[in-house]
Amino acid sequence: MNIEQSVDILRDLVTVALTVSSPILLVAVSVGVVVSLLQAVTSIQEASLSFIPKVVALGITMVVVAPWILKTLMDFTMVFLNRLPEAVR
Repeated sequence: MNIEQSVDILRDLVTVALTVSSPILLVAVSVGVVVSLLQAVTSIQEASLSFIPKVVALGITMVVVAPWILKTLMDFTMVFLNRLPEAVR
């Protein structure tokens, strides 16, 4: 395995990791910002008020994007395993 192959594999790995985690992170940040704005406007500083909407939104997001995440990870794994024999040489 030469340096170029190693860098290609690492770049693909980071790209897939960011792509797979981005929907979950975007939903968590969006819900957090909306709930924080509502808390600031209404002057309600309840800890569970920010926790429960995030958990519900992330649960729904995981159910919706889980098939896509699984397919993306399986595709990456298949590409990686197919490139493995030429990396060993």
